[in-house]
Amino acid sequence: MQEGLVVAAFGKRYNVELTDGHVISCVTRGKKVDNAAGDRVSIKLTDNHEGVIEKTAERSSLLYRSNAFKSKILAANVTQILIVLATQPSFYEDLLNRCLIAAEACGIRPVIILNKCDMANAEAEEKLAFYATLGYHTVRLSAAESVAPLLPLLDHQTSILVGQSGMGKSTIINALLPEVHSRTQEISATLDSGKHTTTATHLYHLDVHSAIIDSPGLQEFGLYHVDTATLEYAFIEFRPFIGKCKFNNCTHQHEPGCAILEQVTQGHIKRLRLQIFQQLRAENAVRVYS
Repeated sequence: MQEGLVVAAFGKRYNVELTDGHVISCVTRGKKVDNAAGDRVSIKLTDNHEGVIEKTAERSSLLYRSNAFKSKILAANVTQILIVLATQPSFYEDLLNRCLIAAEACGIRPVIILNKCDMANAEAEEKLAFYATLGYHTVRLSAAESVAPLLPLLDHQTSILVGQSGMGKSTIINALLPEVHSRTQEISATLDSGKHTTTATHLYHLDVHSAIIDSPGLQEFGLYHVDTATLEYAFIEFRPFIGKCKFNNCTHQHEPGCAILEQVTQGHIKRLRLQIFQQLRAENAVRVYS
């Protein structure tokens, strides 16, 4: 048995970096066992110089998404999630919120990055400013010119880059690690979306204390695994008012004396955030009762 770190995930096959720096291609023991970039594992070498993952160490964090049918692990043992948006193409605010909620639910620090700020977009800037008012760390960036604003945030962290295709994740990786030569993505102006180029999840070492994980572009982020209580608490502006509604089982939809609805009416909670909460709560109910 040898100890190693999963540095790439290709479906059911993984690249495991051993303590001596060698990388071994591995599979898992059993079809239902899933691993992810960032996992600490024990492997057994086989005769053909490949390996089998026999054991996965306890994880400090696990970031994954799920729908009504299956779940997909994105990364393990990460300390922060870098949510990459861009001024062009336009980004989905619903996806941003889902990433934020996933981070809050599993105790990972979220950082919102607005890339391509050399391309002026007042609407994108206004959206970014709102999330800054909630207390989220936001960064304005033009990765094709410089990633210097990111560097202090990456020190002594294991970070994962997430976001829609075309937001510039590969450009950020190229700037941080020129030797990786990740293919940057060609933007499709007609579809207002990016073409997928990252087809696997990769972990790269920035230095002995820091690492960054690049993930495939996301178009959706299901949160069927998040229960209602956790979901409610994941909306950070809801927290001061949780438990202050007139009814203990308040759904924050139409009940009299709802503290959350009152804050929405007064303009202290954005109606879009409440709508996203209601949508996710409905998805959660489908999971529970289906």
